[in-house]
Amino acid sequence: RLHLVTWNVGTASPPPDVTSLLQLNSLGPTIDMYVIGLQEVNSRITNFLSDLAFEDPWSIFFMTVLSPLGYIKISSVRMQGLLLLIFVKQVHLPFVQSIRSQYTRTGLYGYWGNKGGVSIRMSLYGQTICFMNCHLPAHMENTGQRLDDFEKILEMQFEGKTVSSPLDHDVLFWFGDLNFRIADYGIHFVRESINNKRYNLLWEKDQLNMAKKTEAFLREFIEGPLQFKPTYKFDLYSDVYDTSEKKRKPAWTDRILWRVKNLCQDASKEVKFSEEQQSVSVTLSNYVSHMSYGISDHKPVTGTFRLELKSHLLIPLVMLNPEGEWSAERDVIIRYSTAPEFPSSAWDWIGLFKVTFRHVNDYITYAWVEDDEISSNKDSKQVYMSAAEIPNTGGEFLLCYYSNNLRSIAGISEPFQIQPSQASVEKDLVQEENSWMQKPDNLES
Repeated sequence: RLHLVTWNVGTASPPPDVTSLLQLNSLGPTIDMYVIGLQEVNSRITNFLSDLAFEDPWSIFFMTVLSPLGYIKISSVRMQGLLLLIFVKQVHLPFVQSIRSQYTRTGLYGYWGNKGGVSIRMSLYGQTICFMNCHLPAHMENTGQRLDDFEKILEMQFEGKTVSSPLDHDVLFWFGDLNFRIADYGIHFVRESINNKRYNLLWEKDQLNMAKKTEAFLREFIEGPLQFKPTYKFDLYSDVYDTSEKKRKPAWTDRILWRVKNLCQDASKEVKFSEEQQSVSVTLSNYVSHMSYGISDHKPVTGTFRLELKSHLLIPLVMLNPEGEWSAERDVIIRYSTAPEFPSSAWDWIGLFKVTFRHVNDYITYAWVEDDEISSNKDSKQVYMSAAEIPNTGGEFLLCYYSNNLRSIAGISEPFQIQPSQASVEKDLVQEENSWMQKPDNLES
């Protein structure tokens, strides 16, 4: 299950709560992957430079929310105000491979990144998927420019030999502030239709719907029905459409579409596949806006999908385990084995992580698989970690094998305990005793 978010946040800071946005209280099946595409993240020079050196506030915010629930940030890409984040449940980590990111500037004739697209591609259980977050040119009259820019974004090339273009992927998700407007109709007719919830009266004049009928490169993109209010433009912290002097006409600027490679659609609009191509199925479960969020003049839009994949990868390429009992008192041993087809590298490493780690660089310490190797045979290999690097306080941890060639975690161990060092135990006892001695006596009245 995939939950995809697109939101033009208008340079605002994260809101206090995103429970409803992320469906965290949903009674349905657990979400396996979150894909979060933001536009107009604060990109002033001072903010942007600090975000390059450290995680930006939005990334930290979503990691803080999702990490305790067992989600790991597997990739992110930012281009000025455009930000794309992807989180997956920990259990899926070894089956997400060949992660690459890319961006395309289209602002100022391609020299400025205030408009354009950021993308992340991956292999998920052996099937290729690409996510593309776009911010296209604004204003009613710029439909042609929006289409030209999107065609240019589709030409971006990913590093790697297998899949280089977004359109080459088994599934391509296209979303963002696409800025398409409602043509021809006047503002009073548009607002009256919205007030009466007769959204269907506006669909045929939606510029994206119109373009899909005439532009060949758009025809294979699918979108759910627009059965929610247009998401632009609102007064801040309200569900009232623009009351400023400009009185912008409402529009569905914020959209989520997808394209399945080699998809065949019959006359009844039901999605079907030939037997040869029936490897990926995408079903839209929910396509809604979230009116309660008012930090910007756009409302966020989410799409919840069920992806059914014919898996080409059922067993992790790397199996690894800690050897014996671990503590900070002595050097420790890790044993691992790899599948025959695994593309190992001298730059691969094994990291020690807390069980609630947030992303691949959130390790406590690591060992190089070649430099720290102590034994090897046809069935398995062993590497060591120095006692000096093991946390004295102990606790629950796990091991992850990071593949440099796949740009992803290729194997993950079961959680295990590290025993605290004797010095740490004695220190805790002393602190506990001091704390007890400093408490006032309980005097009877």
